[in-house]
Amino acid sequence: MAALRLILGDQLSRGVSALSGLDLDADIVLMAEVMSEASYVRHHQQKIAFLFSAMRHFAADLEKEGIRVRYVGLDDSGNSGSLYGEVERAFAECNGLDELIVTECGEYRLAEEMAGWADRLGRPVEIREDDRFVCSLTAFEKWASGRKTLRMEYFYHEMRKKTGLLMDGDDPEGGEWNYDTENRKKLPKGYRPPTRKAVRHDDVTKEVLDLVADRFGDHFGTLDGFGYGVTRDQALRQMDDFIEVSLPKFGDYQDAMATGEDFLNHSLLSAYLNAGLLLPMEICEAAEEAYKEGHVPLNAAEGFIRQVIGWREFIRGVYWLKMPAYKETNTLKADRPLPDFYWTGETDMHCVAEVVRSTRDNAYAHHIQRLMVTGNFALLAGITPEAINEWYLIVYADAYEWVQLPNTHGMAIFADGGVVGSKPYAASGAYINRMSDYCSSCRFKVTRKTGEDACPFNYLYWDFLMRNEQRLRGNHRMGMMFKNLDRKSEGEREELKAQARTFLDGLPSGTKGLY
Repeated sequence: MAALRLILGDQLSRGVSALSGLDLDADIVLMAEVMSEASYVRHHQQKIAFLFSAMRHFAADLEKEGIRVRYVGLDDSGNSGSLYGEVERAFAECNGLDELIVTECGEYRLAEEMAGWADRLGRPVEIREDDRFVCSLTAFEKWASGRKTLRMEYFYHEMRKKTGLLMDGDDPEGGEWNYDTENRKKLPKGYRPPTRKAVRHDDVTKEVLDLVADRFGDHFGTLDGFGYGVTRDQALRQMDDFIEVSLPKFGDYQDAMATGEDFLNHSLLSAYLNAGLLLPMEICEAAEEAYKEGHVPLNAAEGFIRQVIGWREFIRGVYWLKMPAYKETNTLKADRPLPDFYWTGETDMHCVAEVVRSTRDNAYAHHIQRLMVTGNFALLAGITPEAINEWYLIVYADAYEWVQLPNTHGMAIFADGGVVGSKPYAASGAYINRMSDYCSSCRFKVTRKTGEDACPFNYLYWDFLMRNEQRLRGNHRMGMMFKNLDRKSEGEREELKAQARTFLDGLPSGTKGLY
């Protein structure tokens, strides 16, 4: 049978299952830029530009192989504005097509819609497994079955054994599974991060940038300095550059933060990986090979590989195992609206202003900035899960709900009650001061717990513990936190509560509709 093969914007891999067995003479590949996907949330301008340009280049590569591609640009005449509309239109306008073949998508909302396409189209729809991941959803469900708690570390051990990455027979390389204790160093004074390899943009990308500026210029972010590669070759060059110049010190400084340094030694590969331009095993094998050659220390190679075959695979498994009810959980009963400074960056908290600036400029912030600055503030302030989840999904180029939701909902704000993380990652200003230089440029004083100049993270931290004492005191990993809280007098407690309330109630939060 002749097939219409739909390729989504995050499926830009030549080996994606929807292309397996393709008949050059009979089949047609459909790719479409549609408003429904570009605007179901108001994605960062750079995310839209990255995906549209990468899609156009991928389509051109397929055509070079002699594959018939039906590519629908956003402004093309007749564009229906939705994926289903473009599938329906392709069947109506292309003679001889019998069935639709597609690789399973990465977001529950779209998967639910696709489940009804066969009935609507009146023809077969084959939804194939996305085998670009190390762990299938069936295998993850089997691993999770019967477990009281799901912990990434144990899952990660299984992935190491399955892949053989950094293994010495049945044992982990070096004798330890995890070298995180070596990966928490503050940047030394005068440290200069590696210079990133620049990407040259062709006319296709320039045309897309103009399109996005025209059609999505009111979305969050800026297109100035757009630096993403948009082809597999460019993504591979970025990977090679990371392995060569940044990975050697990645482990040491992966938790560090510094004013004006948006990337440090981080890979910046997540956008390519999540869109399909790179594959998880190839980047892990490259890191492993660099370790074996003596170019990269074990703590760096292991820490990077754990992010890919550990966290990334685990998070995906949790998402599909727990949805759709997972998204509705709100264990800590958080109900505060998102403050305006998440969009504007206009706050005297220098750490928050820096992370929002980097997010605006690059559609990127690294994992500690996301978890321990913007995520930590949302946790301490009690920002409603719906609002902060939407923000993270909007602002980052690597964000798709399968990876964004469990990381934010579970790891950052503990809304899932412990499915992803064993405790809330609540921290005062002391953590930010220890891992960055942010506090030295802040008008607030990180050493002060109360008073006009006190760091808001300090009194918000204590207020968080008091506000959630009944829910969290029984958590065995928070025993020391509550012992410290118990040392505070009733007067101290009331002062901290009052200052937190005054600060939070004074935060403007009226720009939701603008972005």
